[in-house]
Amino acid sequence: MSAIVTDQFRILNAENFVNSVENSNNSYYIFLSLPQSSSPTVGFGRSSDWDTNSAGPPSPIDNQNYVNHVYDTMIFGKKVTANNVKRIVRRVDWAQGTTYEMYRHDYSAFYPSAITSSSRLYDANYYVMNSEFKVYICLDNGSSGLNPTGNASQDEPTFTDLEPSRAGESGDGYVWKYLYTIDPNDIIKFDSVEYIPVPSNWQSSVNPQIQSIRENGDSSVNENQIKIVYIDRQGFGYGIGLSQEVNILGDGSGGKVVLTTDNSGRITSAQVSSGGKDYSYGMVDLGAINQSTISSFAKLIPIIPPSRGHGFDIYKELGSDRVLLYARFDDSTKDFPIDTKFAQIGIIKNPTSIGSTSLFTENQFSSVYSLKVKNVSGTIAIGDKIKQTVGLTTAFGYVASYDDETNVLKYYRDRSLQFNQTVGDQTDYVGISSNGYVVNFTASNNSVTNASGSFQASIDTNFTGITTVISGRSVNLGVQFNSGLANPEINKRSGEIIYLDNRPTVSRNSRQKEDIKVILEF
Repeated sequence: MSAIVTDQFRILNAENFVNSVENSNNSYYIFLSLPQSSSPTVGFGRSSDWDTNSAGPPSPIDNQNYVNHVYDTMIFGKKVTANNVKRIVRRVDWAQGTTYEMYRHDYSAFYPSAITSSSRLYDANYYVMNSEFKVYICLDNGSSGLNPTGNASQDEPTFTDLEPSRAGESGDGYVWKYLYTIDPNDIIKFDSVEYIPVPSNWQSSVNPQIQSIRENGDSSVNENQIKIVYIDRQGFGYGIGLSQEVNILGDGSGGKVVLTTDNSGRITSAQVSSGGKDYSYGMVDLGAINQSTISSFAKLIPIIPPSRGHGFDIYKELGSDRVLLYARFDDSTKDFPIDTKFAQIGIIKNPTSIGSTSLFTENQFSSVYSLKVKNVSGTIAIGDKIKQTVGLTTAFGYVASYDDETNVLKYYRDRSLQFNQTVGDQTDYVGISSNGYVVNFTASNNSVTNASGSFQASIDTNFTGITTVISGRSVNLGVQFNSGLANPEINKRSGEIIYLDNRPTVSRNSRQKEDIKVILEF
């Protein structure tokens, strides 16, 4: 039994995902995770050649064991709002001398597109973005059965008329339909080398330009559905004459086309005079020009637009089955440390607030533990293992950040602190009876040190709050401290991680901003 998942299912999934992000009952975050040190702990999602392997970092593993580790190494998350999610399509730039493909409803493995040999419409280069960020669909490229590849485009389309038009006077045979102009605010956020954004909420938008394009494409109102009739075969021996109007038959109504033939009865032109409505297939009625002298029958193909007409449903027209999510990470908050490193980017849906089952809804979250320290001596590095004696046991963690201005040390804990670090699994080892337990740091006078002993500090047990005063100014630390300790703002392992990407290690500094763009393909 053969089956397919259709393009329209993918487009619908993209739409449903965007609707889910925009739904106020949900909270989506782009997060950064997996801090790396100069000598990363091997295993547990890391490798010794993470940044040096010619093949790049290892691929994430889609199982619960791997995902649980991601929860442990998560550093910081930024909320994705309705303004930071867009449906996108492949970027196809207009360039003079390039041959583009025309929109056709019947591209398939049996009838691939002429230039890219695409078996599906959405892989063909049938639309362009011009130098002014205007997007057009190619309705005609001068092609026919005699010239199946069409012509090179010579005239850049720049018009914003509602009806299809040629772009210049070169005679290249192109007919373009203007669809939309990319909003300047979207260019920085959503434009990329490979993709361009598509306007949000096309069907409900009250933007005057979008509204006019959408309504002009609604053939149920203005009966302008079919725009092009393709001459696949001219035929031979039809009636000779100009401007003979005939009907377009099929399951729609109102479609008409004006035919022109040459002195041998070959059809040389087929211009749509009325687009009609409700067509899902069509055939030109050539009865009015049939002659007894026909020696070769013509084949004229009415090109059926998506939905009700070109411009009515832009997502279906352009095949927008991808979504781009955007977030900017900078030094505007102490939640996101400036001195950390990260090697993993992900998306999490609906984490809960620490210590409760309530949905976390703030603009950002810190997902590491924090210590407010004092009496600091020595130096510490990102990735250092820290410890504190707690009774007869020891608390461990890895340094994610240390701010020597605020004396806030951020750390995370993952299974490598308890697993056998030599082999990276559950193999028995000497000391497991004491080191195998997860022990919390405590608000005590016991020092916090690193493994080498080059750093030592005590926890500032007198500090409680979210702000501290430095040189006469109040500094927001981002998280609430109690007796020098602060928990993550979200519950570990709450929410669903729906996307992971392992990246070469990124080292941050105080002047650095990261614009993160995550592309999901459905």
